Amino acid sequence: MSKEKTGQDDKGDAGTPARRPTLADDLGATPAEIGAVTPIDPVAMARRDLQKSLPKRFYKEARAGERDGAFALLLDGRPAKTPGRNAFAAPTRAAAEALAEEWGRQGELIDPTEMPLTRMANSAIDGVAQARDATAEDIARFGASDLVCYRAGESEALAKAQAARWDEVLDYAREKLGARLICAEGVNYVEQPEASKRAIRAAVERIAGDGPAAPFALTALHVMTTLTGSALLALAVADGVLTPQEAWARAHIDEDFQMNIWGSDEAALARRARRWAEMEGAARLLKAVRANEATPDAGQGAA
Repeated sequence: MSKEKTGQDDKGDAGTPARRPTLADDLGATPAEIGAVTPIDPVAMARRDLQKSLPKRFYKEARAGERDGAFALLLDGRPAKTPGRNAFAAPTRAAAEALAEEWGRQGELIDPTEMPLTRMANSAIDGVAQARDATAEDIARFGASDLVCYRAGESEALAKAQAARWDEVLDYAREKLGARLICAEGVNYVEQPEASKRAIRAAVERIAGDGPAAPFALTALHVMTTLTGSALLALAVADGVLTPQEAWARAHIDEDFQMNIWGSDEAALARRARRWAEMEGAARLLKAVRANEATPDAGQGAA
């Protein structure tokens, strides 16, 4: 954010101390990059070091407001910036309010790991906005080897469970997207028809649109796709065919089947819970940026 608020020391003269890390640096870093050490007790030391490195909350109020033709995050009335020093603004009021709510929930310290919408918005503004085609293509590539097309070859019970939950996703792809996909047993790659791959790419572009919401929509779609291993599940959520919870359950049929046989794995369940927070955040961001309220006209006054 601003130098006044973050305490940034960015002097350029030789011999002066290097600038201190700013809040933007913290929000741009991955959890593993924040305060990494070589721990004696890995869990306890990692938690303690992360706590030490978190920036203190420097604002009292977080709210959405109109600024320069977009809906900005305002911290004590001042517009926020991304790690790339771009305006931290969303294309709809609903998205900006969701971001402001996330900032408002922060306590004495600001924890980027608890701010999935902020991380996605930063990615959308600083990265995806300059790489829309590449991002759309990456999502579509998942559809060419989609999770729901690969079925169990040896376990009849698992194959039936997959069919019960995944066949409807293939029906959606065929009827709504115009993509007829081929299923295979095991992990042997099967080449999908070119027409089907083009149809999935077209669906990604349709969901993203070509307006200011496109980078945010693509970012959210990409997060849901990579978390589930399925572009079709992500698109089904975007089209309202599946809820985020339903898509998430379908993405974990194999894992749940194994846990029913061998018992639950607490570490795996904890990891799934963390990933679900990202999935839920992506679905929420996608819905918010596709809300009916459009970006305000440039030149409108501040809220």
